[in-house]
Amino acid sequence: MPEGDTVFLACHRLNEALAGRELIRGEIRHPRLSTVELKGRVVSEVRPAGKHLLIRFEHGRTLHNHLRMDGAWHLYPPSGRWRRPGHQVRAILATADRVAVGFALHDLRWLPTSGESELIGHLGPDLLSPDWGPEQEDEALRRLTADPDREIGLALMDQRIMAGVGNLYKTEVCFLLGRSPRTPVGEIDARAAVRLSHDLLLRNAWHPEQTTTKSLRRGDQHWVYARRACLRCGNPVRRGSQGQPPDHRVTYHCPRCQP
Repeated sequence: MPEGDTVFLACHRLNEALAGRELIRGEIRHPRLSTVELKGRVVSEVRPAGKHLLIRFEHGRTLHNHLRMDGAWHLYPPSGRWRRPGHQVRAILATADRVAVGFALHDLRWLPTSGESELIGHLGPDLLSPDWGPEQEDEALRRLTADPDREIGLALMDQRIMAGVGNLYKTEVCFLLGRSPRTPVGEIDARAAVRLSHDLLLRNAWHPEQTTTKSLRRGDQHWVYARRACLRCGNPVRRGSQGQPPDHRVTYHCPRCQP
């Protein structure tokens, strides 16, 4: 599932391409939204909310979507050839000079902008919000420490605590804390966990490459995530599963660096 920085960058690019422009083509290929007509509407802005993507239109309407595991938005010139098959297309938003195509968008909602809280009101502080500051950090810390017995790996991925962390950053934050993902929240430096989550997402927000080591060299971008050997000590990385189906996730940690 895309991390918060991936959604952030997608929204930034869509906003640059669509905001303030009238759609000359607007299609939503979704059974519940087949009657929605977007042609002629003006996009006011495209904003992220954690892993949620909000395309806001003038006159108070929003197209909400969540990328899930395989969703993506691509931008093309008007005559550009799509890089994914047409049967995966769920939305087409075209201006005179750009075409935004949404592929495999499983979650699509058309709603009043004033009603967005019904879909995103449960989210914790957004780690990539322009309003992030001490108050948001303290609120995320309060939510994170509310259940001190919960495993830190599960808590970090709970979007109700703070929005934006996915499996990659959960794994790497735990590594940088020097603790196993199964360590209870009450036994780790919770404020450091919040700050690391924010810093890693912000570091990668403006480019598609995701590095937690500050290196973009292939094979050196992550400490333990999806690795066979720990980048720091070279010992074998242990792979397992955390959480209960259907929400369980693969997890990685180095037994030596993360006791």
